[in-house]
Amino acid sequence: MSEGFRHIIRIAGTDLDGSKKLVYGLSKIRGVDVNFALAITKVIGLDPDMRLGFLSDGEVQKIEGILKDPASHGIPAWMLNRPKDLDSGKNLHLTGPDLALRTKSDIDFMIKIRCWKGIRHSLGLKVRGQRTRTTGRGGRAVGVRKKGVAPAAATEGKKSE
Repeated sequence: MSEGFRHIIRIAGTDLDGSKKLVYGLSKIRGVDVNFALAITKVIGLDPDMRLGFLSDGEVQKIEGILKDPASHGIPAWMLNRPKDLDSGKNLHLTGPDLALRTKSDIDFMIKIRCWKGIRHSLGLKVRGQRTRTTGRGGRAVGVRKKGVAPAAATEGKKSE
């Protein structure tokens, strides 16, 4: 099945569009951005402008191998998304559902230890220092009601009757 063009390719548990360029197609995997995908293509020696559908099965296996352990293939530690992991102390790169699960467990840990970010998460407020005076409101009311707007709207309703 490695010959020819494939419209859908499954890499790291994600179905990818075969018509996309290699770098942009790989960036559709959760946990892989464009720069990391470009580093993967340089390590393997593939053309970043080739289409994803023309990858052979061997090249797909190489990509999955690098995604599982990028540090051993020469990708620097600063590119990984979990440097110095709290549990293992190693430099890890997580993708797909592993990344979502670990992110949720990190948030739960912050809530449990009641740090500032954990408190903000538990209250459903902005976490990273954004302003909250006007944005991030949860209610239905938007804007400010002027004094003269309510009487004018009431008289307008009476005229239309």
